[in-house]
Amino acid sequence: MANPNAQPKYTKLFINNEFVDATSGKTFATFNPATGKEIIQVAEGDKADVNLAVAAAKKAFHRGSVWRQMSPLQRTNLMHKLCELMERDKHFLASIETQDNGKPFAEALFDVTISIMTLQYYAGWTDKFFGDTIPAGGFIAMTRKEPVGVVGQIIPWNYPLLMLAWKWGPALAVGCTIVMKPAEQTPLTALHMAALAKEAGFPAGVINVINGFGPTAGAAISEHPEIAKVAFTGSVDIGRIVMQAAATSNLKRVSLELGGKSPVVVFEDADIDYAVDTTHEALFSNHGQSCCAGSRTYVHEKIYDKFVEKAAAKAKARKVGNPFEESVLQGPQIDEEMMTKVLGYIESGKQQGAKLQAGGKRIGNVGYFIEPTVFSDVKDDMRIAQEEIFGPVQSIFKFSCIDEMIDRANNVQYGLAAGVITNDINKAMKFANGVDAGSVWINCYDAVLPQTPFGGYKHSGIGRELGKDGLDNYLETKTITMKLL
Repeated sequence: MANPNAQPKYTKLFINNEFVDATSGKTFATFNPATGKEIIQVAEGDKADVNLAVAAAKKAFHRGSVWRQMSPLQRTNLMHKLCELMERDKHFLASIETQDNGKPFAEALFDVTISIMTLQYYAGWTDKFFGDTIPAGGFIAMTRKEPVGVVGQIIPWNYPLLMLAWKWGPALAVGCTIVMKPAEQTPLTALHMAALAKEAGFPAGVINVINGFGPTAGAAISEHPEIAKVAFTGSVDIGRIVMQAAATSNLKRVSLELGGKSPVVVFEDADIDYAVDTTHEALFSNHGQSCCAGSRTYVHEKIYDKFVEKAAAKAKARKVGNPFEESVLQGPQIDEEMMTKVLGYIESGKQQGAKLQAGGKRIGNVGYFIEPTVFSDVKDDMRIAQEEIFGPVQSIFKFSCIDEMIDRANNVQYGLAAGVITNDINKAMKFANGVDAGSVWINCYDAVLPQTPFGGYKHSGIGRELGKDGLDNYLETKTITMKLL
């Protein structure tokens, strides 16, 4: 059950299957965004600690190590054991996630469930990534898929546990070893997962978790010459820094899952109440703090006014408050910096002529709560139409024809996701084929499944996570050719 007073059990760095203090002895505070109060101090890792973690991961990846000598079935069993332990601790994991992140407990518990599903999915892939035999005349030629080696993984604060599962799953399935940095705002569930990995029986050095800050611990991972691949989820600006560090160090592989400004299009034939509900959740889920949030709602002119009226009413009815209260649907933004940024975008919308239909203000002065906000009469050149807000702000645009709509949907630097709501399959498929987006959802939104690849076009990233495609980030292809004598 939910426990708002759950005490985190682990606060140190996790290196080589042991919890240890940072080499510097430094710690930093993690805060509850619903109250603004400190939860606990955690160890602050930096370059020296990353070096130790990489050394442990490198040793664990040596060809003669226990980890490398395991059969695929043994890796599968370890991953399933980890999932069993997560199921055992699911209410505790959700409770500390809600404390650390501020999302409602029910959403945190759902994240735990999906994280378990993701790891279970990848547990089934340990013996299913294959090479080929290739016709080669007087030669026998074949390819072999091999793990890339030590991988660095840097995850965000909006879905801390879920992003961990997205990255651990494929890396462990193919046999890589991991050095992970959780977001400094939300380190607690990653540390608990490290303890569960040890309890499950993962060998020393396979999984390492370094709490710390981007310019120190994150940079050390991105720059490290013995990390073969880095996976990052976060902002476009930091994604560029990660790529630069990878390029100037050892040309390590990079996969990036970055920002979004995703359109959701509602045609005139849609059930308007269903469309209002779907677009509402597309944006306001997780307090708008989602890379694939449906932050641009395009509505056909024939139903526009009625849609805006209903969307505003739904936003006004959304309950915001203590995330441990069962009836609350929206908790706080992650911290004061993000709250201030979102409020700045709201002011920008008003100044540039968008019509405020609901919300628009901070709630109270304790915690980082913002009213669910709806703008109508939004134009494509406004800041709220072009830039990622990452907060509970729905912008509603009017359109008249599908070709114009597709061009407008594509007129941003992002291309992560898109949605369309219509009963006309021709309109749905024309939009799905024409929009620049890595995921397109028809008559639904945010239907992300462990088996379906996820990633973006343009500034939304490089590579794909989830599904079979998610394995590719962690595999090398080796060609072996033998001459017949």
